[in-house]
Amino acid sequence: MPSDTASTPRTVLTRPHPAGLASPSASAAAADAAALSLMSFNIRCDIAETLPGQADYWPERAPALQAVLAEELPDVLGIQEGLEHQLAVIGEALPLHYRMIGHGREGGSRGEHSCIFYDSRRLRLRMWDQFWLSDTPTVVGSATWGNDVTRIATWGRFEDNGTGSELMVLNTHFDHESENAQLRSAEAIIEHAASFEPGLPTVLMGDFNADAGASGAYKTLVGSGAFRDSWTAAKQRLTPEYGTFPNYKDPVIGERRIDWIAVTPDIQVAEAAVNTFRLADRYPSDHAPIQATVRIP
Repeated sequence: MPSDTASTPRTVLTRPHPAGLASPSASAAAADAAALSLMSFNIRCDIAETLPGQADYWPERAPALQAVLAEELPDVLGIQEGLEHQLAVIGEALPLHYRMIGHGREGGSRGEHSCIFYDSRRLRLRMWDQFWLSDTPTVVGSATWGNDVTRIATWGRFEDNGTGSELMVLNTHFDHESENAQLRSAEAIIEHAASFEPGLPTVLMGDFNADAGASGAYKTLVGSGAFRDSWTAAKQRLTPEYGTFPNYKDPVIGERRIDWIAVTPDIQVAEAAVNTFRLADRYPSDHAPIQATVRIP
């Protein structure tokens, strides 16, 4: 898949869903040409120690990942935990006009990526970059807030070719152990959104490893009023409120939502869903992809 590989900012469904409901990328978008379909998906990195037959075995779950992406075709897709060879598999599932931005968290192609894929016929990339969630955000591989694992955020500024609207998209993956790192990461996201382009409509998506509604990171991002949770703000929820980390089991209503799509208050949210797709009883990841349909002012 073609990618936009700047290292510094530069100008530049037919499958039935649960209860027979249509997907966010199909229903609202069909009724409103200005609607933008979003998906955030922790695809689970390829673990070398896994074996054939195990739920986590990448070669056997990759077809399910490709199938759900090919059916949903979100205008914007933010993925977490993607290794370089997994990005190629995603690219094969998406049409040729999709593009990708983002580097590995260890620099270049090394390590896990929090990439943003986007439909280049719909969105024109104006600039992009990524930063490390640390006291030294421009230092590759840095981690200073109590987290042992390097964490990053990738962002892109886009212009909607259909409406002329501009928006910022941030995609991230917060730490899974350090609450301090989660809180500091949330503060860094707010600082970036406020200082880079104040007032620009912004979409924030990712695996936050923190419970929606009951964590410090959520209170910092959503409770402060900087962002709204697309799930709670949606005019229509197309699925029950499943937990987003079923760990290859059937999703359970009422379990923790640790994956979110958040938006600044000026963005309208038409629909939201937790996608429970599986292919031949194979789930594509230990996380469920989450989706929203939004309208940018």
